[in-house]
Amino acid sequence: MSSKPAAIIIGVGEERGIGAVLSQRFASEGYYVYVAGRTSEKLDRVVRNIKLSGGHAEAVTVDVTCEDQIIALFQYAFSEKDTHKAPELVVFNVGNNRKIDFLKLTAHEIEAFWRTGCMAGFIIGREAVLRMLPLQRGTVLFTGASSSMRGKPGYAHFSAAKSGLRMLSQSMAREFGPAGIHVAHVIIDGGINGEQMRMHAPERMPATEKNKLLELEPIADVFWFIHNQPPSAWTQEIDLRPSKELF
Repeated sequence: MSSKPAAIIIGVGEERGIGAVLSQRFASEGYYVYVAGRTSEKLDRVVRNIKLSGGHAEAVTVDVTCEDQIIALFQYAFSEKDTHKAPELVVFNVGNNRKIDFLKLTAHEIEAFWRTGCMAGFIIGREAVLRMLPLQRGTVLFTGASSSMRGKPGYAHFSAAKSGLRMLSQSMAREFGPAGIHVAHVIIDGGINGEQMRMHAPERMPATEKNKLLELEPIADVFWFIHNQPPSAWTQEIDLRPSKELF
């Protein structure tokens, strides 16, 4: 078996998004990356760019709310390979956000946000830990949001899902940290200078003023840093925001 490490990044979409940039960063560090998400065309573009840069990756199309598909992904990624080791890092980067006034919010909508933002995190976290425990090592990182700590008007559905994900990460960290599994929650507090912002809120894109939006590469730096922390000094939660973001 090769000594090349491996990672699973779940929730990869646009090329200028957290999932894609994380995939590129870990591939550049010598990891074999399973690039997982909903849309095969987007995944293929990310994988193609990684390979053009000399990295190694493959796309896996998956619906994070389908338990069977998640289990199949982990069974495949953790099966013995000649080209790389079993994954030592799993990132849950799934999240969908939009404003819905509370009195217009339906039970179906709040359940859908919970399934994507919290339940999917549980399934992925469980499948990761099940396979990492025998190895006595591994990192599970969850991309969170400031809504996990405060509920804003019009975002009850998103806050409910994200606060659930935050508590999930804390419970996992306390239970499995002593067994060598590092679980951390990375709170993103602010807009991100990426494709989603360009498509849905172009008026917020920076013109001349710097540090009003989070930049993708520094976010990836933090994920890399957390993954490489020694067990004597582990981060469980960190919040990231641009210097001009009010909090």
